[in-house]
Amino acid sequence: MVPLWMYLVVAATLFCIGVFTVLSRRNGVAVLMGIELMLNAVNINLVAFWRYNTTIADMTTPLPSELNGMVFAAFLFVVAAAEAAVGLAIIITVYRNRRSVIPEEADTLRG
Repeated sequence: MVPLWMYLVVAATLFCIGVFTVLSRRNGVAVLMGIELMLNAVNINLVAFWRYNTTIADMTTPLPSELNGMVFAAFLFVVAAAEAAVGLAIIITVYRNRRSVIPEEADTLRG
């Protein structure tokens, strides 16, 4: 069994890469990709803690019997998909109006 700290290191690395991407990129699509990386890091944490807590509590079965962590992860996948769809729609609309996908240039709501 893989120890919990390995999952946490991978998730923290992925989250840091996502934060760096959001803060350093000027392209709107790249910013959305960074947000998706951060959401995936949260998913890794949810599933890792779910697996670790239920496996330690019930050592008789190799697989957890409760699906709480998986439900949260599935909900987060739905939220991430909705965020990507809405974010891309906003970026496409801004590009059609301003001919640029740089978030700093879309500072007003007027067309």
